[in-house]
Amino acid sequence: MTTMSAEFIALHGRCSSLVLELPPGEAPLWRHWGARLPDDLDPGAALRDTRALPTFALDQDLPLTVAPVFGTGWFGQSALLAHREGRDFAQGWTGCVPEWTVPGRALTLHLSDAVAQLRLDLSITLDADSDVLVLRATLHNDGDSALDLQWLAAGTLPLPGHCDAVRSFAGQHVHEFLPQTDPLTRSLWRRESRRGRTSHDCFPGAVVTTPGATAQTGRVFGAHLAWSGNHQQTIEWLHDGQYQWQFGEWLAPGEGRLAPGASLTTPELVASCSDQGLDGLAANFHAELRRRLDWPGGAMRPRPVHLNTWEGVYFDVHPGPVKAMATAAAALGIERFVLDDGWFHGRHHDRAALGDWWPDATKFPDGLGGLIAHVNALGMEFGLWVEPEMVSPDSELFRAHPDWALQIAGRPLLTARNQLVLDIARPEASDHLFEKIAALLAAHPIRYLKWDLNRDLAPAGLGDGRAGYRAQVLAAYALMARLRAAFPEVEIESCSGGGGRIDFGVLRHAHRVWTSDCIDALSRVEMQHGFLQFFPPEIMGAHVGTAPAHTTGRTQSMAFRAAVALSGHLGVELDPRRLSTEEADELRGWIALHKQLRERLHHGRVWRGEAGDGLRWQFHADADRADGVLIVLRTRPSDHRQPPALRLPMLDAAARYRVRELRPDGAPPREGRHDTAPFFDAQDSAEGVTLAGAWLAEVGLPMRRAPAETAFIARIERV
Repeated sequence: MTTMSAEFIALHGRCSSLVLELPPGEAPLWRHWGARLPDDLDPGAALRDTRALPTFALDQDLPLTVAPVFGTGWFGQSALLAHREGRDFAQGWTGCVPEWTVPGRALTLHLSDAVAQLRLDLSITLDADSDVLVLRATLHNDGDSALDLQWLAAGTLPLPGHCDAVRSFAGQHVHEFLPQTDPLTRSLWRRESRRGRTSHDCFPGAVVTTPGATAQTGRVFGAHLAWSGNHQQTIEWLHDGQYQWQFGEWLAPGEGRLAPGASLTTPELVASCSDQGLDGLAANFHAELRRRLDWPGGAMRPRPVHLNTWEGVYFDVHPGPVKAMATAAAALGIERFVLDDGWFHGRHHDRAALGDWWPDATKFPDGLGGLIAHVNALGMEFGLWVEPEMVSPDSELFRAHPDWALQIAGRPLLTARNQLVLDIARPEASDHLFEKIAALLAAHPIRYLKWDLNRDLAPAGLGDGRAGYRAQVLAAYALMARLRAAFPEVEIESCSGGGGRIDFGVLRHAHRVWTSDCIDALSRVEMQHGFLQFFPPEIMGAHVGTAPAHTTGRTQSMAFRAAVALSGHLGVELDPRRLSTEEADELRGWIALHKQLRERLHHGRVWRGEAGDGLRWQFHADADRADGVLIVLRTRPSDHRQPPALRLPMLDAAARYRVRELRPDGAPPREGRHDTAPFFDAQDSAEGVTLAGAWLAEVGLPMRRAPAETAFIARIERV
């Protein structure tokens, strides 16, 4: 039940609640966001009735509201910064009209400022099942002069004062999702990105923990801005001992200028809290994203195992060799063949041709039709790499339309990877791209586009000299949506030098993300662990790459490379023609194992853990944890003569479980004398071993002594 009176509004999820107080003539006050409260719980008293005024303060108490503003008594971070030629710099909400858009679940607060002539519509939705809170703000300029908007928060969230740390992700190209943990103190915590895309180095999301929170226990809060451009988040200590957490788009100068009657809508802020630790929070975010994904046909089919040609041959793509690659790929069990960079007009290296989206006549004199027919005849779908938002100075498109590149008059054209950014907010540029890509999709059964974005935006000047960061992101979304509407059977992968565009915003239009250009399995262990905090495994591009890895030079066994990639959307990125018979047999076995397990790996819930002694693990299980797959990765040599047991606290203590080790067909025998104990022989048998859930949860599953960079995979089923 949801209550709504003249004083309070409450929204309740399965395990969380949100409570607002509605004093007359101002913005609603935050009273609670956190653990589930009883439906009919009375807050008891108005907030101000519980707070004495401190010394040397204004004569009116100003607690945290859903949209705090600058200049009229609130001295913390404001949700709005704006002015009219230096005036109306101070705002104050003079009215609020709450409106249920979905009774009990979705609410819009209509705030007004009669003095500054502004209106703010703040939408708030709390999903009853996933406990995910979604906020979004729209600011309307009702004045008769332009409003310069500097900052508009998508949402302002309260955090309890006992929160102790914030976990975020930094990184760089080929090293994404690098975990960072900072203590929460009275100092301001802020992360900003001004690169024009989601970025490798500043992920637009974080997790806030309370003392004692772990992967599986304790209260944690998480939030993520669903936006593929510039962004900012701030956590600020307040003088009542609580914190406020704000997210929003970082607006470049001039991007927020609103003409009379105009409005600006923020990206969505997606947030959740959980009393089941980091994995409980991850489950909430996974449920929300699964609800959002727009799959062809309305539902996700089993994720096709695919081969991407990039690290196999790079730009050296020609019909004969590529057909031979496809034949070898099909023999491994590959289901989708993706032709990466190098297929289009004049594209022989990374110094030319972006923008000329038709097949290169010297490589494909008869077009792509013969190759695609060959791939389809082998039983595989065909996918194609494109980078629509970019243009090479050495291209037919740039020579014809040099003004279509983002630029600033009098400033140098800055290239990155020998390319410029195409101003796709220009209707003529967007139409040109749509026509070229649509011609390919109409002519051939292309089921998949790997959509890349391989540089930051600088200088991001539109044709009229204004900043174009925001316009570029919205235009990219619009172009993707236009192509999906015309070709609804096509799936899109979001890639941006690997993990530079991974967010809930682009995933309104895409179905897979490329986690990183680094396919080194050891590097991928930590990156994928961080990725899974916000995103489910079925959209996580995870490939079996070459050995040695192209980005690090390190070599891992086929078994370790495949085990690390096993739980994601599995792919292969190497030249299968160069595999030995033994390597091909082993990889074929891993692909077959993935196909057996992907229904379990890509549905349900994921638990993640670090067991110490160099062990990282994941457990993928159904809703009642009766059937699961355990993946344990040893990243370094053991510090112990006998490895410690692996505790699995998510299992039902009252149940019994059968544990069977899974090894793919074609796997070579284990090296050394690491598998001689009778327990492991039984575990490796068809019958497996049966253990009590309480024992597995409290004492743990015995671990085989094994070398570094090896894996253990098991099916764990309730009996």
